Amino acid sequence: MKTINTKAFGTEAADAQLKEMHIQRREVTPKDIEIEILYCGVCHSDLHTARNDWGGTIYPVVPGHEIVGRITSIGSEVTKFKVGDIAAVGCLVDSCGECDSCKHDLEQFCRNGYTGTYNSHDKHLGGVTYGGYSERVIVDEHFGLKVPENLDLAAVAPLLCAGITTWSPLRHWNAGKDSKVAVVGLGGLGHMAIKLAKGLGAEVTLFSRTPGKTQDAFALGANHVIISTDEEQMKSVQGKFDLIIDTVPYVHDVNPYVATLNYNGTLVLVGYLGNLDPMLNTVPMIMGRKSVAGSVIGGIAETQELLDFCGKNNIVSDIEIINMQDINTAYERMLKSDVKYRFVIDMNSLRNNK
Repeated sequence: MKTINTKAFGTEAADAQLKEMHIQRREVTPKDIEIEILYCGVCHSDLHTARNDWGGTIYPVVPGHEIVGRITSIGSEVTKFKVGDIAAVGCLVDSCGECDSCKHDLEQFCRNGYTGTYNSHDKHLGGVTYGGYSERVIVDEHFGLKVPENLDLAAVAPLLCAGITTWSPLRHWNAGKDSKVAVVGLGGLGHMAIKLAKGLGAEVTLFSRTPGKTQDAFALGANHVIISTDEEQMKSVQGKFDLIIDTVPYVHDVNPYVATLNYNGTLVLVGYLGNLDPMLNTVPMIMGRKSVAGSVIGGIAETQELLDFCGKNNIVSDIEIINMQDINTAYERMLKSDVKYRFVIDMNSLRNNK
C-alpha cells in the first residue's frame, strides 16, 4: 500500500520528551477520508501512554485522540462526507463491524478488539496507529464525525474524549430534567459532566475537596457545591443523588459518595483505572439497591449524538490553546492540574514549523 510522509510529534521512549518526527500514513482507500488536522485536544491518556504509565506502549508513539480538521480528500465510495467538510475523529478508528457490540453501535466494546486512534494495531500498514499530534489522519468514513458549524472548532476537540466519556453514562442512566446528578472532581472530565448534565436539564451538584472550586462550578452551571471533606455537608446530601459521575483519576474512597445515592442510584467511575482502596462496603448498596459501575467513551452513533446535542445547545469545552512545540510543558502542567480545563493544540504550529 502506498503511504504519505507526514510530520508529527511523538516520543521514542517513556522517559524521553516528545519531539518532531515523521510517520507514514496510508493513502486514501475507497472508503477513507483524509483530514487535515486543525486542532487536537490533549488528554491525560496521551500523557499516560507517552510515559508508559499503564504498560503496553509501543514506541515510537504519537498521541492524540481529540481531532478536529478539514477533509482534503475522499475515497471513491465515500458518501458521508465531501471535500471541504469539517470532520472529527475520537478515540476509535476501526472495529470489526460484525460482532454484536458493533452491530449495536457499541464499537468501544468490540468483541474482537477495536482499533484505537493511537498505539493500536494498524491493519492497513502493520505496526501501530498514530494519533492526532500530526498534520493529517486517514480513517474509514464510518469513524469520521460531523461537526456542527456553529461551534468553535478548537473547543470542540475535547468533546471527542472528555465529552463522550461523560455523555455516555449520562445518557445510559437517563439523566434528565427530573434527575439529581452529582459530579466528583472538577477537571477536563468533570467540567464537561457539569455542562452536559445541566444541558440535559438535571439538577447538578459538584463534590469537591476544597472550596476553591466553588465559583468555577457555579460558572459552569452547577446548582450546588458540596465540600466532600466536610462531614456535615456530606450528611446533608445522604440519599439524594440518582447518578454520580466520578471523574477522579487516582485511587480514592468511594464509600462516602455511595452513601449519597438515592435508592436505585448509580455511581459511575469514568476516571480511575485499578483496584478500589478501601474496598466497597456493600451494606449501603444492598439496603438501597445502589450500584457502582464503570463507563468508557461511547460508540460512533452516540458520539455523533453528543456533537449534535452540543451544537443545538452551544456547549463546548473550556480550553487553553497551545502550540505543538509546548506539549512537554503542557504535560507537566497537566500533572499539577494547572489548566482550565483542557489543552488544545493549534496544529498549524506543527505544519508551519520549518
